[in-house]
This record gives sequence, structure tokens and C-alpha cells, in this order.
Amino acid sequence: MSSTSETTKKALHAMSALQDLEQLLEDIKNKPASKPLPESLPAEIPVSVQGVRKRLDFLLEKTNNELPYLSGQQPFSDVSRLEGNIENYIGMSMVPTGVIGPVSVLGSVAKGDFYIPMATSEGALLASYHRGARACYLAGGATSVCLIDGVQRSPVFKFDNLGNLGTFLVWILGQLEAFHRITESASRYAKLIDMKSNVEGNHLILTFEYHTGDAAGQNMVTICTDAICRYIIENAPVKPQFWFIESNFSGDKKATSQSFANVRGKKITAEIALPQDIVRDVLKTSPAAMADYWRSSTIGSIQSGAIGAQGHYANGLTALFIATGQDVACVSEASVGITRMELLDDGGLYVSVTLPNLIVGTVGGGTSLPTQKECLEMLGCYGAGKTRKFAEICGALVLAGEISIAAALSAGRFTAAHQKFGRKK
Repeated sequence: MSSTSETTKKALHAMSALQDLEQLLEDIKNKPASKPLPESLPAEIPVSVQGVRKRLDFLLEKTNNELPYLSGQQPFSDVSRLEGNIENYIGMSMVPTGVIGPVSVLGSVAKGDFYIPMATSEGALLASYHRGARACYLAGGATSVCLIDGVQRSPVFKFDNLGNLGTFLVWILGQLEAFHRITESASRYAKLIDMKSNVEGNHLILTFEYHTGDAAGQNMVTICTDAICRYIIENAPVKPQFWFIESNFSGDKKATSQSFANVRGKKITAEIALPQDIVRDVLKTSPAAMADYWRSSTIGSIQSGAIGAQGHYANGLTALFIATGQDVACVSEASVGITRMELLDDGGLYVSVTLPNLIVGTVGGGTSLPTQKECLEMLGCYGAGKTRKFAEICGALVLAGEISIAAALSAGRFTAAHQKFGRKK
């Protein structure tokens, strides 16, 4: 995704408000090339009650979180807490939740080792991400940075001819200050940062872009944009024949060609350099084989018409989204991205992932539901001021997943792993 100079300035300002950029560069420079693993997370096959207890005790020691709702020690009975999250409620769909880690992250906000909860019914998934996380940890940890953020809503207006559309648009361009004031009155947290126009015949699409604080923000931007549109309809010198609050142009809950020309949610990029011995001993393959697989799979992505080129972002993001109360349908756009693998001069492997459309929040939506709140608290990411941290953890998780699946496929172990972990015994 390219950025205008003004957008880039805003992104740099936001980053410097969270941490001095010179400090981030110093942290990256001083990152160890390798480090020993801490005490291992208890793992087991098959699943057992004793194993669950061991992991809960381990997480209590490492994160100081007891997880009473997640573990089932405290039943959930106050259904009034679900208001605003569900209609026609009848009960809970219980999705198994596991944990991987530690995932070591060096970011502009996220710094340290994190045990990441993931909810899924797909066997082999957590084992794969856990292996990728292990390789990254031994290599000194993943650098993951939230570069820029913004959420859009794109209303459409129809006119009888281009002349009236042009008159309308000229008036609109003189109303930006009014739109800022309307946004501030409609929401305590939303900030209007940009407006773009797109003309197609007698249709005009206006794309309003907002900062949405620590919320994912889809409802917030809808409410703000609706207030702006009603002001427009009431005051514009030319009235459209009709208008709709969303033109299906913003990319909400879908993968689109806009993904790399814009940001939707947060743009994250994460990287790591994996030494040869870690690739050999932990991932059971070679840097050359992984680089060969990446080149071949990227060509496959291009031929298939995919938007982006990556292995399985949706796997890790969906599992994390369910566990932490995100809007899971936003995986449609969040799983668009680019994975890159290159051989290094020293024989190691450079790996990066870039996610231009990561829609996440640490307030609002389902984040305050009992188990989802516990999972965010396990990451130190519940509440205000934590969304960029959470987004950078998401980037590191996706990186770990891409490394592990590429290693398995390059070494011919993909099928065996699913036979081992993904089938009933």
C-alpha cells in the first residue's frame, strides 16, 4: 500500500506519539540474534484433563491470569451482558480454545513475550503456529510494527446528470470543516482524517476515512458517516435522486483490489531473520527449500487470481479473533496480505508478512464478553490504549504461521502433520 505524503506524516506522528522512532531503531539494532527458550508451555497428545490443569497453572504463573470463565471454573449466567452482541439468544457455541507461545515481539508498542489464545476446531493448527513461534523466539523474536490506521465508509449518491453531480461535489469539497465538527459530535472517539471522491457516470462515491481509537470501528464510522450524509442532504444546493450509506466500495468484510492502495483497519508489517540451524533443527527443512517453496507458491497465487500472496493468514487470525471477541467476518479483508521469503548472504532466511487490512479492537464489540475479555487480558491487551499493541501481536502470530506452513510444505511433512494432529485416534 502506497501512502500520500500527508498520510505518511500522520502515520509517523502517530508512531512517535507512542514511542520515539529512534528508540525503536535502537531496540531493533540491539535485538539478540538468538536466545534460549524459557520454560516450555506444557503440550500433549491426546488432550486430557490433567494437561488442561498443567497449562492453566503455567499460564497463571506466566501471565497472572486465572481464566475462570475460559476454564469453566466460573459458569456464565448473566445473559444480560450479551445485549448488543446477539439477538434471539439460545445458548453458546463452544469452540475449543488453546494457547501457543511464547511469541516474542519487538514492536513500537508490543514488547515482550506473549502466550496467544486461539479458538479453533481444526486439529494441527495450534501445533503449527506453536512451532513457528518457537523458531521465531530462538531467532531473537519478531519485529512487528503498526504503520498506519484508518477505517472507511463509502456512501453513494446518484444524480440525473454529470452537471448536477459536479455542482454537488464542488459544494462538498468546501464542507470538510463542517464534516469534522459533525464527526466530533457523533462520536467521542472517531476522528475524520480524509475524504476521497470517485465518479462513475452519474454516481458519486464519497469515501470517508476515520481514526476509531481502540475500537474496530465499523459501527462508529457508519454512525458518523450517516450524520454527515444527513447534513449533506439537508444543505446541498443540488439534491441527489437517492443515496445509500454504503456503496460496497469501502471493502468492508471482503477482499478487494483496494487492499494495497489503501489501509483498512491497521497496516502491520512483521519480519524476522532465521539462522540456518534454527530452520534445520526446529523447522526440519532448509532455508533454500523454504525460499523455493515461497517462489513457487507465489506464482501459484498469481495464477489463481488471488489478492495478495500468502499461505494461511485466515487460519491464525480467525482463531485469534474468535478467542478475543473480534468481528470474525473481518477476516475477509484482514487475511489479505503479502508473505516474502529470501535467502540471506549468511545462508539464513529472511521472512516478512504485511497485512494492510487488519480490523481489530480492544474495546467494544465482543471484547468485553467473559472468555474474550480473559483472553485479551492474558495478552495485556484489554481496554483503551491497547489496540496497536494487539495489532502488532497479530502480525507476529501471522509471521509464525507462515513460517511453519512453508517449512512443512517445503519438507514434505504437511500431510503427515495433519495425519498426526488432525484426525481422531
